[in-house]
Order: sequence, then structure tokens, then C-alpha cells
Amino acid sequence: CLRFNLSRLLPDQIGGQLKKILQAESVEAESPAIMRIARAADGSMRDGLSLLDQAIAYGGGSLRDAEVANMLGSIDYAHIEAIIDALVRSDAGSLLGTVQDLVRQSRRLETALEELAEAMHRIALIHAAPDFRDPERADWDSLVEFAGRISPEDAQLYYQIAVTGCRDLELAPDPRTGLEMTLLRMLAFRPGDGNSPAPSSGPAGDKAGSDKEAARKAREALEEMQQGESTGQLELQDRVSKSVSEPAAAESPPDWFNLQESLELSGAARELARNLQLESAGKVRWRFLVPDTLQHLGTPSVVQDLQSALSERLGQSVLLDLHTASEPVESVAAIAQRQVDDRFSEAERVIKEDPTVQEIKDKFGAQIVPDTIQPLQ
Repeated sequence: CLRFNLSRLLPDQIGGQLKKILQAESVEAESPAIMRIARAADGSMRDGLSLLDQAIAYGGGSLRDAEVANMLGSIDYAHIEAIIDALVRSDAGSLLGTVQDLVRQSRRLETALEELAEAMHRIALIHAAPDFRDPERADWDSLVEFAGRISPEDAQLYYQIAVTGCRDLELAPDPRTGLEMTLLRMLAFRPGDGNSPAPSSGPAGDKAGSDKEAARKAREALEEMQQGESTGQLELQDRVSKSVSEPAAAESPPDWFNLQESLELSGAARELARNLQLESAGKVRWRFLVPDTLQHLGTPSVVQDLQSALSERLGQSVLLDLHTASEPVESVAAIAQRQVDDRFSEAERVIKEDPTVQEIKDKFGAQIVPDTIQPLQ
């Protein structure tokens, strides 16, 4: 068996080679069109060459970015710009309208999240290094403007949700549903600021402005309700602290690993429970640690779901007290991952110490490919 472990090429590597070929063949080409093909090649130079040949034929002997985008069904940056602007304004209506435009133009919706993730990557670069500039990006000035409107935390959150959405898109009922749910998830996990665009002027914009104004008022009312619930919960916690004498925490808290598995949880609440470390458990108040990198999971509604499920399981009301931790926490997810890592480490040790493997290595100069080792199920 002759095995080749081929590495995926980066878009810049593929783009550089395509540019050399185009110069050698004297084919007129726009730089954005070359990089669009390089990204569509998905790490394969062979696929990149095939797409290049098709694009030249499609463009009548030249390479134009607009023609390449039409051929590939790519997403125009104007649509990505519209999505980012709607995210900044927390405008769900504009987000769904942009998706509708993409569907009407028969664009490949799968690429929208990839382009959005790339844009957030560039915005994060601008946050980290304001003087940095990518000469290959014609839209860099627009990204700089967005970087001034998006916080570094939101940029990281949008990037993470976009990447996760790309991975889970094939599990969605259809690409449009997956894209819309991923974009709405970005709004759901981002703290609302209550901002809304000004209503459109003129007769044609009266109804749209009225709808937006109604949506703004509804959002403000919802935020006031959520804020009231949060304030009420804090006041209740204070009253409980003053009126109930908490017993000293047990020497060892309950087994959170098994307890959270028995809770009726799903979605974001289950993910939050798996990433918490139970620090102490009193009669009323339970104190947890959550990694600061995952504190966005602890939205009021998700915490309330977890609190309700735990209270129902214990048969008494409890209050959850969440605190962020910069150091790694002993969460269920961390313990489970460590167990998986231990199994892989043990499998690697067994393979390396196996006499037959040692003999093959000595006689034939064979090498072990670590990534191919899998523990027995």
C-alpha cells in the first residue's frame, strides 16, 4: 500500500500559481477574480486549474471578477456588506431581506457564511493591528469602517457562529433555512442595544418606516421585560441572602458530571451546563465557574432554562450564581475531552511499543503517521 498524505494549499498559494499561469499565457485577469477562484478551489490546485479553465472560457478569454462570481454563484461583497450592516443595527428584517435577494439571484448560499467569516477575520486583524492593510482587498476601506462599529468581542462571536454554521449547514433542512438560522443566532447571542435605523422618508417609505418603528418599540419592550426579569432575580437573590441562613457548603459539591446528564436540557442550555464547573452548592444558591471565552453562552434566558431544569430535578428552587474564570475550569466538556485525549495517547503508546510495529520500522524504515491512529471503540 503506497499512501500519500497531501496537504491542502492556502488560497494565497493557489492564487499565486494561477497568477503565474495567467501571465505566462497573457490572459487579462482581475486580482479579485483570481482570489475568488483560489478560494473556490478549497485547497486543491487541480480544482483551481479546472475552475480557471472554465472561467476563461466563460469570460471569452479574460478573467473578470463579476463574471467569475456569476459562474461560481458566489456572493457579492455588497451582500456581505448588507449582512454586516444589518448585524450592527440588529435589524433582523434586513438580514432576511438580504437572504431573499441571494435566493432570487440563485447564489450559492453555502458561501455566504464563508465570506462573512472571512470578513470578520479581516475586521479582527484591523482591531489587532490598525496599521495593517491587505493590498489584495479592494473592500479594505469598507472593512475598516465596519471595524469602528463592531467591537472585538462581537467580531469574534460572529466569526465563531459563522464557522459553526458552515459546519452544520448540511444538517439543516435546506441551505436557506441554515443560513437564516445562523444569522438570527448572531443576533440572539449578541446583547441588544435597542438601536434601529431611521424610518424611510416619502410615501413609498411610510409603511416600511412604520413597520421598523413598531419593531423598534417591540424590541425595546422585550429588552425592558428581560431587564426587569434580571433585576427581579437579583433582588430575589438579595432577599434570599438576607432572610435565609445559607449552610456551609458541603466538603465536596454534588457530582455535576452525572447530575447535568440527568437534566432535561437541550440546545444552548445543555451546552452551557456542559461547560460549567460547580464550585459550591448551598441549600438555595449554587455557584458555578464559566470560562471567560464562553461567557456569551450565559444569556438570561439560557440561565433561566438551566435554573428551572435543576430546580425541577432537585425538587426545590435554587438560584444559579455564575462567575467567569480566566483559568481552565473542570467542566463536563473539559473532562470528557481529556478522557478522549487520554484514549488517543494510550493508543499511540500501544502502537509505538508494539513489537511488530517496531520490527517493520527497523526492517523497512517505516514511519508512524500519528493522525491515523484511532483507539479501539
